[in-house]
Amino acid sequence: MSRLSGMGGRLYRGDKSFNIIGNRRRFYALSGIVIIIAAISLSVQGLHLGIEFKGGSQFTFTAANAANATVAQGQKAVTDSGVTSETIVQKIGSNKIQITTKSLTNAENDAVENAIVKDFNVTIGNINVLSIGPSWGKDITHKAIQALVGFLLVVMLYLALAFEPKMAQAAIIAVLHDVFITVGIYALVGFDVTPATVIGFLTILGYSLYDTVVVFDKVRENTRSITSTGRYTYSQAANLAVNQTLVRSFNTSLIALLPVASILFVGAGLLGAGTLKDLSLALFIGLATGTYSSIFVATPILATLREREPAMKALAKRVAQRSVNIDGTPVVIKGEAESANIVTSTHSKENRERGPRNQPKRRSRR
Repeated sequence: MSRLSGMGGRLYRGDKSFNIIGNRRRFYALSGIVIIIAAISLSVQGLHLGIEFKGGSQFTFTAANAANATVAQGQKAVTDSGVTSETIVQKIGSNKIQITTKSLTNAENDAVENAIVKDFNVTIGNINVLSIGPSWGKDITHKAIQALVGFLLVVMLYLALAFEPKMAQAAIIAVLHDVFITVGIYALVGFDVTPATVIGFLTILGYSLYDTVVVFDKVRENTRSITSTGRYTYSQAANLAVNQTLVRSFNTSLIALLPVASILFVGAGLLGAGTLKDLSLALFIGLATGTYSSIFVATPILATLREREPAMKALAKRVAQRSVNIDGTPVVIKGEAESANIVTSTHSKENRERGPRNQPKRRSRR
């Protein structure tokens, strides 16, 4: 049995426990720092929207000579065409160039194509031109926002029916936490927000909720009859549930992150597949953040909300009288410890007085 599986068994049985709920303020502080950095990135740099959302013209082509495939050469081609609008030139791979401008007229598009043909020695048929009007981009933006809001509402309704309203609240807070951090890192890195990015956001929302639902299901199982037994507080039972699903969440996230990391670092980084970076970055950040939030954000928030209920406050008082630790291990009170010592010493004294017990000798029969 490996160390990880052995650790998972000890965590599930309660032999070992990490006090995640008790240290919730530390995790809140860590999330707060990351959220502040994300907010600063959004306010200073903002999101770089792709032409699908803001409209514009995009020219993608492969230069015949790799030496000419430079960003400066692409800027020169746009300048030679007479277009003075804001231009973004990106190099994809070794000899592929992508030029993005604001919405251009047909004449301006023809001028840019002719300049590319002249400066990069390519044919017009090898230039991929994509033109999107600003009204169409606004319509796509509104639909993306509507899809996100509708997704959150449906998920909140499902969680409220399947579990309980407070679990739905905690799950939605964790999802918003994941989305905001992912968007902030996107602004910090400077990648373009494309439809693939929106698909990635919706995907990570589903994964984050999946991991949260798994943890919440274990919390519900551990707290089903908690008020009648009175052995643990809600926070203690929730902390046990988190520990019981900790190794499972780690293994699932690691398996999911490995292929996404290969797409991001190998496909988009080394091989230069620029169309993959938008989706892979959103998935990579979202998967890591979603795993963190389901354990260190959603469940602690749920415990905080439930501990405010009068029934849980009364339960906490009863458990406090029984002296149970936050990790679920019972504390032996002084009287019990003394009784145990007395019994042990008495048995030891009796054993000393009686001495060792000798086994009867067996006689051989002839």
